[in-house]
Amino acid sequence: MECAVVTHSRLEKGEKGLQPGGKLEEPLIVRPTSETVIGYMYSQWVQSYRDLPLLINQWCNVMRWELRTRLFLRTAEFLWQEGHTAHETETEAREETLRMLDVYADFAEKFLAIPVVKGRKTDAEKFPGADATYTIEALMQDGKALQCGTSHYMAQNFAKAFDIKFLGRDQKTEFAYTTSWGVSTRLIGAMIMAHSDDEGLVLPPAAAPTVVAIVPIFKTEDERKAVADFADKVLAALAGAEEVSAAANRPSPDGIKSCFFDKSTGQKIVVDWRDARPGDKQYHWEQRGVPLRIEIGPRDVAAGTVVLKRRLDREKLSVPIAEMSGPWLRQKMDQIQAAMFQKAREYRDQNTREAGSFEEMKKILAEQGGFVRAWFKPDRASEARIKEQTKATVRCILSEDPTPTGKCIYSGEPTGSRVLFAQAY
Repeated sequence: MECAVVTHSRLEKGEKGLQPGGKLEEPLIVRPTSETVIGYMYSQWVQSYRDLPLLINQWCNVMRWELRTRLFLRTAEFLWQEGHTAHETETEAREETLRMLDVYADFAEKFLAIPVVKGRKTDAEKFPGADATYTIEALMQDGKALQCGTSHYMAQNFAKAFDIKFLGRDQKTEFAYTTSWGVSTRLIGAMIMAHSDDEGLVLPPAAAPTVVAIVPIFKTEDERKAVADFADKVLAALAGAEEVSAAANRPSPDGIKSCFFDKSTGQKIVVDWRDARPGDKQYHWEQRGVPLRIEIGPRDVAAGTVVLKRRLDREKLSVPIAEMSGPWLRQKMDQIQAAMFQKAREYRDQNTREAGSFEEMKKILAEQGGFVRAWFKPDRASEARIKEQTKATVRCILSEDPTPTGKCIYSGEPTGSRVLFAQAY
């Protein structure tokens, strides 16, 4: 893994242009991840098996040496969540590694509605120093793969490097077994690329800051008052009368009135009273991926209904206000969340293809993209040559069997490994 090394504090303008200024007494290494920092501290904190397991989770910014940045997906600096653990036994450490992989997969699928594939990285792709790296991989709408999170089983490698030792139950000194795992703001990019369309964002309800945007439609002042009264009734049905009363006392200098749909998550329902055309307001919220838009005009008030539009598929319905109380909105959110996940999963499945030979795999990658499932005997040299010829890498090993059951598409040798190839970010 490459990292940035800072040797000078600034650039100064000289006769030959900008030149390095004040030189640092010691080089400053801007870390790409925190195993070295945490490893050293663990060596100070761990003395006995009674100190284990030791589990640390942190949010921090880290740096990567990216020659070509891509917003959210590959940036020079990004915010991420990383965890580091130390354990008494190999079994506990392995269980923690796979448990966190499952946590990340559940979050991606249940919260972001992104279907992922779980598997192990090859030796060529695993984290340096790890005994095994596990990953969740997703397929974006342009046919490229995106690594959405990783979990590393370090065995005793880092413990030996940083002297993380403890007195065991048998009164013998042992090295700890460690793990690390992390996800980053890359998941924001994954969510955008997995669901959005040419009109803008399409947000899963579980991740949307605003779940409903109400757009009033009126011409006269009398119509405005009638629509406003009806909008308050709609808000009361969706969010509760107490929340509507609280919202009335909140300042709204931008003309947008808001109520909490769920205070625990901070998700809101808004009424857009800005001085703008209804079409402009509708487009505003459509671009921002709000799952549901509700339009209320004089005719709707007279009929006791609203016009409901889903951002996902632009479905348009007329809904009586009498149906909108209780769990109605939560059910609508759950339906949209499930539909988004299903749509993304169908796209992934339709773009996952089998290859029985290297030539077939090259043809699929060149003409269709997506995931390619194949028998492959992991080998650093072979992977490097495949990447050079196709720009594709082994995203993960799906299954491994010590008894060869297939023939490697590249070497022709028998292998028990099934893998996913793809071009990736």
